[in-house]
Amino acid sequence: MTDYEVIHIAVAPPANLDANLVRSVATVINKSPSQTRLLLAGEVPKVIAHYDSIQVAESIIQDLRNLGLVAIACRDSELRQFPQTFKAQTLEFREKEILFRDIDGREKRIVENNVFLVLVGRIETSVEVETTKQKTKFSLPRTLLMGGIPIWRRVDEKTTTHSIQAECFARLYERKSPDPSVDILQHHMNYSFLGAKVAASSFTNFGTVVLRLREVFPQAIFDNRLAKPSVLTTSSSRVWEGIEINCKLIYLFHVVTSGLDSCT
Repeated sequence: MTDYEVIHIAVAPPANLDANLVRSVATVINKSPSQTRLLLAGEVPKVIAHYDSIQVAESIIQDLRNLGLVAIACRDSELRQFPQTFKAQTLEFREKEILFRDIDGREKRIVENNVFLVLVGRIETSVEVETTKQKTKFSLPRTLLMGGIPIWRRVDEKTTTHSIQAECFARLYERKSPDPSVDILQHHMNYSFLGAKVAASSFTNFGTVVLRLREVFPQAIFDNRLAKPSVLTTSSSRVWEGIEINCKLIYLFHVVTSGLDSCT
C-alpha cells in the first residue's frame, strides 16, 4: 500500500497578471478567477494547488507551463522539512571567503564560488505583553462596615498590549542544496568584527554585513523580496514556518530558472 502524501504545486508570480491568464489558470487548477488572482498575486513564489498524485500534478504543471508560468511540484514532506541551520554569531571576512563562527565556537568556511544564493528577509511578529499596575479603588462594603468612614483598597489591574518585534535575516545557500548553509540573524550577531564600522544600531550593522556579503560573493544571486514586512501573527513559530516555506520555494525557483537542476 502506497503512503498518501500531498503534492503541492507552486508557481512564480507572472510579470503580467491579465484577466485572460487568470481565467486560464483558474480552469487548470479548478478554482474561481477571484481565488486564482489572489494566488498569483505578489512577489514571491506561492503554492496554488494540492494533489494526491504526482502523475496528476505533473499534468497540471505542464498545462501551467504551456500558459507561460514557471511551475514546480514539491512533496509536502520536502516542503515542510526544516533543517537545523548554522546560526552565525560572528564572522571573519577573508579574501574570497568568509569564516563563520556560532555561539559554541564551531566554524564554517564558505568560499566565494560556492555561494549560489544570498537571501535577505525581514520578519515581524506581534507579541502580547501583559503588565500589572496597582490602583486604589473605593470600597463601599468596607466603608459601610466602618460606619461610613471612607475605606480605600489597593487592587491589581492587568492590561494587555501588543508589541511589534522585527528582525532581519540573511541566508547563504550553496549550490545543489535546498538547505541554507548559514543563517545570519540581526539580533543574534556580535558585530564587533566590523571594527571601526560598527554602529549603535543592530539594523545598521546588519545592513553593513549584507553589503559585505554582496562584495565577497559577487557571482551569487541576491534576493531581498522577503525584506518587506510579513503578515503579522501572535505566534512566532507560525511566522517562522511561513518564512521557511517561502525561503525554500525561492531557492527552488532560482534553481529552475538558473538551469542548475531539472525540477518537476
